[in-house]
Amino acid sequence: MNIRRSAALVAATVVIGASAAPAAFADGASPSASPKVVVPSGLYGSSDPTYDGVWRQSLALVAQTTVDVEPAAKAVDWLAGQQCENGGFAAFRAEPGKACDAKTPVDSNSTAAAVQALAAVGGHEGEVVKGATWLKQNQNADGGWGYNPGGASDGNSTGVVLGALSTSGDEPAEVRSGTGKSGTDALGTLALPCSEGKNGGALAYQPDKKGELTANADATAAGVLGALGSGFAAEKGEAPDAYTCESGDDAKTANGIAHNGAVYLQNQLSTHLYLKSQLAGATDQPDYGNTADAVTAVAATEGIKYTKDPYAWLEKNAQDWAKGAGPAAYAQLIFAAHATGNDPRDFGGTDLVSALNKTGPAPASAKSAADSGDEKKDDDGGSSVSWWIVGVMFIAAVGVGILISGRKKQQK
Repeated sequence: MNIRRSAALVAATVVIGASAAPAAFADGASPSASPKVVVPSGLYGSSDPTYDGVWRQSLALVAQTTVDVEPAAKAVDWLAGQQCENGGFAAFRAEPGKACDAKTPVDSNSTAAAVQALAAVGGHEGEVVKGATWLKQNQNADGGWGYNPGGASDGNSTGVVLGALSTSGDEPAEVRSGTGKSGTDALGTLALPCSEGKNGGALAYQPDKKGELTANADATAAGVLGALGSGFAAEKGEAPDAYTCESGDDAKTANGIAHNGAVYLQNQLSTHLYLKSQLAGATDQPDYGNTADAVTAVAATEGIKYTKDPYAWLEKNAQDWAKGAGPAAYAQLIFAAHATGNDPRDFGGTDLVSALNKTGPAPASAKSAADSGDEKKDDDGGSSVSWWIVGVMFIAAVGVGILISGRKKQQK
């Protein structure tokens, strides 16, 4: 997811399996500490929004509209107010009334997520068009997108942008660079061949310095949905004729990339029912966000046959994670429930919709009274782990430039 994957979020990455945030941090640059940020009243979650404010808000809004909840007007207005005049979005702007300038760190992931959200809630066609235009203007020559404008294309960013273009009124296949390349072309260059065994069909985040590709489940989940032309809230797909990785010319088409990527994710899920965290120091730790994104991607591509057991695992194990990780995590689980045809209001006994609603301002309307949240932020709307202590520990262990769960892990 995104998901997917969600990007330059060091602190969220440290919470094992934290929800996917935008794809990657400024091509290897490390985040710098910032003073305590006051969380705006219209924003979902209570944790520091510096690196994921727009991302988590966007996922929350898309998730709410998917389950027939009308978000609070001030929540939508907050997101729309984050847009720069050029159409792009940064991860968070503490002073939205101050005009953006050349130093404002707009990025593809925040922009693509916001475009999806504003398209979903409706009534913001102008902002959606401006955001999509910014994305098209920052397409790379190879047809893909990097996290930062001009940065090397990666599977996560390209996937989430293609999802945004599919919701903005554009036809993703027709959005091409000056060299005639599309996002699908870029994803095709990142696809591992079927000869790679269980890694066959996977997408890499980016080639390494030697040009080698390494399977990355997070990039694969995001790329699968992008290839399908789907946003975060994917619909259940039809079962294919074969559940094996397919070679040949079809493997580089959008459908081929999606199918083969889903086969790879199926193989990963079939081993443990969940995906493992790739963070340094994590030993056999589940990556809840990446698992939810993988379930969504597989269900959207291959139908629900191979998602029943992993989804049941999420129902049993992911509730505490979502409570600690906040609104984007609840949204990822709602997307998984939606794609698999399950009820997000009965997720192993938890009402994901109500839980999400309580992390932000009360919705304008909901499907039932039980679904409405209250105006008070939930204390668990964000991780209780100290952002900067955790961030320092993480950087010391891993280095810089790492991706989030979720939806967002850079290859090494």
